[in-house]
Amino acid sequence: MMIYVIFGVFALISWIVQQSLQSKFKKYSQIPIPNGMTGKDVAERMLRENGIYDVKVISVEGELTDHYNPANKTVNLSEPVFMSNSVAAAAVAAHECGHAVQHATAYAPLKMRSALVPVVSFASNWVQWVLLGGILLVHTFPALLLFGIVLFAMTTLFSVITLPVEINASARALAWLNRSGITNVSTYEPAKDALKTAAYTYVVAALSSLATLFYYIMIFMGGNRRD
Repeated sequence: MMIYVIFGVFALISWIVQQSLQSKFKKYSQIPIPNGMTGKDVAERMLRENGIYDVKVISVEGELTDHYNPANKTVNLSEPVFMSNSVAAAAVAAHECGHAVQHATAYAPLKMRSALVPVVSFASNWVQWVLLGGILLVHTFPALLLFGIVLFAMTTLFSVITLPVEINASARALAWLNRSGITNVSTYEPAKDALKTAAYTYVVAALSSLATLFYYIMIFMGGNRRD
């Protein structure tokens, strides 16, 4: 029963954080930055000022779909960010360029996360089925559940490594926004608040994944004790 309570708590916290993120993004999307630069302009300027000329800034569909793709070296900005000259757009654009700077400078946690992508991709496709089968056969074939736990541990490790990657990208973004004059006294704190709230989503995801991993380990240990 306790594990269901824990899952419920994390699900509630995750929902609250997501709602807060969407609310703040909407709020800060109404605050223009002083120089009127769009998210696209901010991204291109940050890349140039960091000596990065082989990364393209492109627009993608959806909201909060912004990301940096190291495979094809593109900063992908959602349409509201790409075209907007708001504080939220500047913060998001600078954050994604923070990942491009990490890539260009061989930031160690980013390299570790990138190395895990193929493993996590494989694990994500099979882990649910392996864990389900492992739980059903925990008394007769415990090795299956153990294999599922190893797969899930890979996804958990990915979530944990993501934390310093995202926090560092935000730190780089905020420092550059302040240094370059993109934000001023009245707009720096909203940009900081937006990025801080976004970081909370990764913290919740990592803690939830750790709690779930612990749950599966307890099932495995319990099945072995009964044997």
